[in-house]
Amino acid sequence: MSSSKAAVKTKAAPAKKAAAKKAAAKRKPAAVELVAASQPAASAASIGPQMTETAVLIEKALRAGDLSAIPAEPLQQILAAAAKAYSAKREAGEQFHPVGRAGRLTPTDIMVTANGLLRSGNLQIFELGMWQSWTGD
Repeated sequence: MSSSKAAVKTKAAPAKKAAAKKAAAKRKPAAVELVAASQPAASAASIGPQMTETAVLIEKALRAGDLSAIPAEPLQQILAAAAKAYSAKREAGEQFHPVGRAGRLTPTDIMVTANGLLRSGNLQIFELGMWQSWTGD
């Protein structure tokens, strides 16, 4: 190897290491969040502020028209977790609507989401009607 190539390689190595450290530092918070998310919550009350913060961030992106800020997979995870939590709380006897504050969702929002949920479960509207008649819900 010529001395000029060795000099370039020697100078490039610290730059590569610095870039790798920067990239690792950027990834650390995500890894920490992932570990924190996989650990059970200390209490139900402790996740309320995080849930509210997530909802605010989503609403903010929607108001700004920045749909790219809301990736599909995390949105699916949030919807699934919210549906499971709502169902569990209702089955435990709590009585509340899934969405508070009148007018927060448009009829179109509700229909598009309900249709998507039915399709995700490979269910037809007829099956929803039958379930409602059986449960009185």
